[in-house]
Amino acid sequence: MSVTPPPRSPITQLARWDAVARVLHVIRRSDRVTRSELVEATGLSRAAVDQAVNQLLGRGLVVLSAVGASAGGRRPGLVSFNARAGFVFGIDVGATSVHVALCDLAAVPVARREAVADVRQGPRVVLAQVKALTTDLLEIHGIRATQILGIGMGLPGPIEFSSARPAAPPLMPGWDGVDVASFFRPEFACPIHVDNDVNVMALGEQWAGASRGVANSVVVKVGTGIGAGIISDGRLHRGADGCAGDLGHIEVDPNGPVCHCGNRGCIEAMAGGAAIGRLALRAAEDGSSPFLVERLGVTRSLTARDVAEAAQHGDQAALEIIRSSGRLIGRVLAGAVNLFNPSLIVVSGGVCGLGHLFLSGIREVVYRRSTALSARRLEIRFSDIQDTSGVVGAAILSIEELFATGGVGRASNDGVAEPAHPRRPATKRLVPAGRRRRRTRPVTAL
Repeated sequence: MSVTPPPRSPITQLARWDAVARVLHVIRRSDRVTRSELVEATGLSRAAVDQAVNQLLGRGLVVLSAVGASAGGRRPGLVSFNARAGFVFGIDVGATSVHVALCDLAAVPVARREAVADVRQGPRVVLAQVKALTTDLLEIHGIRATQILGIGMGLPGPIEFSSARPAAPPLMPGWDGVDVASFFRPEFACPIHVDNDVNVMALGEQWAGASRGVANSVVVKVGTGIGAGIISDGRLHRGADGCAGDLGHIEVDPNGPVCHCGNRGCIEAMAGGAAIGRLALRAAEDGSSPFLVERLGVTRSLTARDVAEAAQHGDQAALEIIRSSGRLIGRVLAGAVNLFNPSLIVVSGGVCGLGHLFLSGIREVVYRRSTALSARRLEIRFSDIQDTSGVVGAAILSIEELFATGGVGRASNDGVAEPAHPRRPATKRLVPAGRRRRRTRPVTAL
């Protein structure tokens, strides 16, 4: 059955024009910029820049905000990006929760909503929750669905980026091959992009977090699952099929517990959130942790949060669980450091509540097992924007695809936005002096 593609917005049509996209690329990354500076940064003629700016002004994407200092003659007008020309949704679906943010075109959240969820309930239930949150945000803020220019979403499993469909995700039964984007039709006639949750977190950290301005970094999420988002030479590295960074299924013990993926001894099964809960239960049952014995009697189950609280009370068994979990993850990350040579590792996710003892366990092993040169300038730290990196990154995913050069943002016949052309706009890095730098699988029906 053929599906009519959604109508293209004026901004989507703009993205097909290379000159306009190149000019917009520079304006979005500058505080305020003159047309002469745009000529220098883009390599376009003054006439081409003037035409592009006028087109952007006519569509409300940029504004003339002030006048700059004169170098002799008329004072130049300053052009700046109008982030409120439209909105996007950034959606972060985790194993146990969903987060939705209504963002402007600079990926700044205007409002957020979140809800407890269980991704194992399947796409129909979870995406209905997501859709309800988007509807709620639109109604509260008086925004029409037609003002939403894009939707970006992160899911906790491997995603085939070209089709925006999950690919045999271990933590997500019932999601394999599901056409996620179709669930939001016909209410949202805009491009919809879906990626792995840690990839969008990496984009969020790059845009507004610890890895802003860092060319080579790794964002590691340690929660129910374990994964990594890789920024290489300033760009998100997805690999050949979109599954780069799946650290959770690297083996650390061939005789270890069975993982969700069916193999034994994966780091996710040894040091993820569920594994820490299992270790806590063992410590309570054998009596080595008085605190966890007492807690188990009240709650009947134990989680990483209980381990963190026990450690705060000086419980030695809990402290050892935290330290050993960090060291196991450090073993895997040391291999990633030797292979990729990042200058920054950002650790995020729910298990980070275990605190700095967990981080020190990671650091201890990474610095010991990495080569001297690869670790010489390496920094390992917690995320500063853990609560928002997912939704901000999902928003950036949508925005960057929307404004990319080469016609990206158009919809394919099945209603899924096509991925960005790999070529970046041919622009120089520009920050005016004295101004602030701004930082094919089978389709499963729902």
